[in-house]
Amino acid sequence: MSDWGPVFIAVVLFILLTPGLLIQIPGKSRFVEFGNFQTSGVSILVHSIIYFTLICIFLLAIGVHIFDLKEMADWGPVLIGVVLFILLQPGLLFSLPGNGKQVEFGSMKTNGKAIAVHTLIFFALYAVLILAVHVHIYTG
Repeated sequence: MSDWGPVFIAVVLFILLTPGLLIQIPGKSRFVEFGNFQTSGVSILVHSIIYFTLICIFLLAIGVHIFDLKEMADWGPVLIGVVLFILLQPGLLFSLPGNGKQVEFGSMKTNGKAIAVHTLIFFALYAVLILAVHVHIYTG
């Protein structure tokens, strides 16, 4: 049996915390901006820290799992989620599709289609690593 709890939490947090979709901290001209479809290195860092905090709360403290194999804390889904969250932010390394081209690199801008495509890529990679490859890091 597979544990879809971490996959669901990670994908929902990826969508909700993508800088520029719902909120951007810090914003381009204000500390907090809403729905501006912009990003920056600093806002990706801030949103990554928020992502890390929330995924730790949901997966380690609350233990959102369909089933629990061990009593130990599994850091694999947390670390994989945070790394993928950072690397797949639209506009940081690449944006697919870009605002003016099919693929843009390092533009620090995003759009609704890019967020959707990057979310699908995030979901696919996260699901493969957690459910198929079974990456686990147990502590505790």
